[in-house]
Amino acid sequence: MIKVTFPDGAVRDYARGTTGTTVVEGISPSLAKKTVAMKWNGVLSDLTDPLEADGTIEFVMRDSVDGLGLIRHDAAHVLAEAVQELWPETQVTIGPVIENGFYYDFKRDTPFSEDDFGTIEKKMAEIIARGAAFTKEVWSRDEAKRVFAAKGENFKVELVDAIPADQMIKIYKQGQWFDLCRGPHMRSTKDIGTAFKLTKVAGAYWRGDSNNPVLSRIYGTAFASQKELDEYLHMLEEAEKRDHRKIGRELDLFHLQEEAQGSVFWHPKGYVLYNQLEAYIRRRVNADGYNEVKTPQLMSSKFWEASGHWGKYRENMFVVPDEVPGTEEEGPVLSGKGELMALKPMNCPAHIQIFNQGIKSYRDLPLRMAEFGCCHRNEAHGALHGLLRVRQMTQDDAHIFCTEEQIQSETERFVHLLYSVYEQLGFDNVVIKLATRPEKFGGTIERWNAAEKALGDALLATGYKFEIAEGDGAFYAPKLEFHMKDAIGRSWQVGTLQLDYVLPERLNATYVAEDGSRKYAVMLHRAILGSLERFIGVMIEHYAGKMPMWLAPTQVVVATIVSEADDYAQKLVDRLKAGGIRAELDARNEKINYKVREHSVQKVPLMFVVGKREAEEGTVSVRRLGTEGQKVIAATDAIIELMAEAVPPDLKQQAA
Repeated sequence: MIKVTFPDGAVRDYARGTTGTTVVEGISPSLAKKTVAMKWNGVLSDLTDPLEADGTIEFVMRDSVDGLGLIRHDAAHVLAEAVQELWPETQVTIGPVIENGFYYDFKRDTPFSEDDFGTIEKKMAEIIARGAAFTKEVWSRDEAKRVFAAKGENFKVELVDAIPADQMIKIYKQGQWFDLCRGPHMRSTKDIGTAFKLTKVAGAYWRGDSNNPVLSRIYGTAFASQKELDEYLHMLEEAEKRDHRKIGRELDLFHLQEEAQGSVFWHPKGYVLYNQLEAYIRRRVNADGYNEVKTPQLMSSKFWEASGHWGKYRENMFVVPDEVPGTEEEGPVLSGKGELMALKPMNCPAHIQIFNQGIKSYRDLPLRMAEFGCCHRNEAHGALHGLLRVRQMTQDDAHIFCTEEQIQSETERFVHLLYSVYEQLGFDNVVIKLATRPEKFGGTIERWNAAEKALGDALLATGYKFEIAEGDGAFYAPKLEFHMKDAIGRSWQVGTLQLDYVLPERLNATYVAEDGSRKYAVMLHRAILGSLERFIGVMIEHYAGKMPMWLAPTQVVVATIVSEADDYAQKLVDRLKAGGIRAELDARNEKINYKVREHSVQKVPLMFVVGKREAEEGTVSVRRLGTEGQKVIAATDAIIELMAEAVPPDLKQQAA
């Protein structure tokens, strides 16, 4: 007999080899109907797995978080079966669950297109309706290779070879169709339900290597209910409308081009937005006790070798020789004899060089050092995505050099600053995750425990709720991740705080302790916005291009109805600009409705419309973006109201 412990603490005896199915059916038929899998000793498992020793059991419902992952996992298998039923010559490769859905890669002479989706979805629905049970078999390595080779599934043969020798070769069947899979799965295809949708198709290299064959990747998603699927598809539609690349073109904010892959060409309007955001965050960090610095972009490889980045991050760095190009027409441009240098991918090692200038005492700590540093990272071409993934970026980077005793207070201080910034920028839904010790880590258990406790205690002191991300910490220490949700519910991880013991030791960042001894400083790597480019991309999508007044590239357009009001309109623009307002004049010979419509499309938050009557009476007709109607008020009052509204939130708070 074995003892099975339930979530409520109850313990029951069962015969060795009893399955999860038997256990749940013996408790309650209604519970058994809802249960699609189990967690045995915390590990997600098939309900049909035999229980061979004492342990704890937890039943997984279809509408749970784990259940959703299984729905998508099983849907990927059904997608692969549907494709091979429709096009038998197609080879299947891998089909993992990803955030918000799943995908499957196929090898087929003719790549799939979205025109195929209707046919595939119809076949998937048929397979789901069959309700074939998911069953697991364990094959020998030779048998698996023989069967897949006979089916012409060469990619599966390669996958079998890649499985470590000490791991079982598991095969999951659904009816006659089967696949190589780690599992687990739900009870049958019917558990998937009908709330699924194929979303897009793309090309992908086998195993991500450009030297390998190109595969056809079909993406899809699935949910526990049609309502959830409909809400998600609506969000996708909204996301498409809000795409920052599309809005960036329409509002003439920026562009990207092949000749400078991953680098942004900021247009005048976009650069106004960029500068306003940078000025805002600069004021916030300066007010919080940071000292701003500027460090070189190009530094010797020896410098990066000492920091450890050369060994771990070399492939993501842009490297150049330290020599002057030759001027002769014949022969190589560069001799290759110069030492190697690299464009910095991050600012932290350079900040330690500033810290190391002169002797630091415990009285100097904490020392908060900030930089709007231009960094370069050699991101893969396929990973580049508008402003959200670039190769050249400017970070609102900062490092706090402190003692171990100051970790908690400095973390608490930073969290309060970050929340205040996000709230002022329009993001009030933030999730904090404390990423703890990974399986492979540097340093001692004692140090890790102390660091995790310091960060956890700091979070508790702030009063903000947080989640534990088990094992997601960096190699050298735990970290905090800050995930903020945008207007349509998407989560963006932008802010971070990383606790670092390793880099100060590698680069000898020490201070004189109170007892006169030399100690290594603790280094807190922290960012609120992350990269300005990415954060602006997120903000554009969050606001759908309709930026808050203080950030809007053009805050007001003064538009004339008749030419007799041109002089009056120009004087208004001059007064507005003198008051620090970003104002434009529209005195074109066009109908006012045309002008209103055009500036509305350009997301200008405010329009002052003036005609002959307004010029005579010293008034303006105020039209606000997104609202119906207008109000006529004295021009002076309108300007005063606008100037008050256009004050950045931090300055407005100071004045309150």
